[in-house]
Amino acid sequence: MTSTISINDSQKLQLSPLEVPNRLLLGPGPSNTHPAVLQAMNTTPLGHLDPAFLALMDEIQSLLRYVWQTENPHTIAVSGTGTAAMEATLANTVEPGDVVLIGVVGYFGNRLVDMAGRYGADVRTITKPWGQVFSVDEIKTALETHKPAILALVHAETSTGARQPLEDVGELCHKHGTLLLVDTVTSLGGVPIFLDEWGVDLAYSCSQKGLGCSPGASPFTMSPRAMEKLQKRETKVANWYLDMLLLGKYWGNERIYHHTAPINLYYGLREALRLVAEEGLTNCWQRHQKNVEYLWQRLEEIGLKMHVAKEYRLPTLTTVCIPDGVDGKAVAKQLLLEHNIEVGGGLGELAGKVWRVGLMGFNSRPENVDRLVETLQQVLGK
Repeated sequence: MTSTISINDSQKLQLSPLEVPNRLLLGPGPSNTHPAVLQAMNTTPLGHLDPAFLALMDEIQSLLRYVWQTENPHTIAVSGTGTAAMEATLANTVEPGDVVLIGVVGYFGNRLVDMAGRYGADVRTITKPWGQVFSVDEIKTALETHKPAILALVHAETSTGARQPLEDVGELCHKHGTLLLVDTVTSLGGVPIFLDEWGVDLAYSCSQKGLGCSPGASPFTMSPRAMEKLQKRETKVANWYLDMLLLGKYWGNERIYHHTAPINLYYGLREALRLVAEEGLTNCWQRHQKNVEYLWQRLEEIGLKMHVAKEYRLPTLTTVCIPDGVDGKAVAKQLLLEHNIEVGGGLGELAGKVWRVGLMGFNSRPENVDRLVETLQQVLGK
């Protein structure tokens, strides 16, 4: 006897071809994408083991080493957002019972705490108010006190707009046999970074901020010291998808299938990195700094203040103090819906206190500063 199951059409939609608003994305990310990157992502896919695609993967690896200023052999793009690359650093190097010391000065330090705990780490923290950074002496004391296997710091805290100085931290870590893990999600491509010179062992980032690509192909690197810890693990990496011993066989000489890579996102990342190399890393950093200083000047001219001390502000993301009596959410909503400009609100301790203004990658241009400030001035009635 044959039975017929009827189709349930309750969720069937009759849609027009996709159209989305044309926004200027000046929030904490994503940023707008360079036309050349969009064009690259619109290219016909190849197979994930096609020789032409494997050659493109090699180009991505070299260019990532360039923008990070490292020679780490194991430098790849994780198929996932920056959060996946963040988790990969901990999944591969943390074994149950390892002491992991995390500097918490914002939302993403807290995320590292949560992740490390899930992998069985003995998590210790040092903290400061959101918007501040740690001194070398504070880090030195913490290393001597906790003797961690790993120290994790956020180079560019996306929730506060503060830049953590790293110049002398790696040397301290290595004296204590500690691996240095660094979040560069909001700094890669827009803020000076010298991973090898600074002695950084593990770093991760994203594709949609300073590099100006779409999210989903996230830079990851580990030093030979970090790789040695991974290879000496007594337990398997608890996250199969992010296991760098397996991924290394796909990105390395063996070219063994691991997963189907997001082909077109890798096209975009390759093109975004090519544009950084074409501009030149120093020029790219200088452009971000010049344009953000112009942003600060224009904001101050209309009476707005910044949350972070000038010497520690990021050139990629600025936290702007919301004036007393102003509904920050309402202003951000008006900017978005009436003027097609996106800015971010505050997170955690800074919720309702700041707007987060990103000036990253392709968006770091003076005309975008002018458009934002003039519109903000209009909305605030200044």
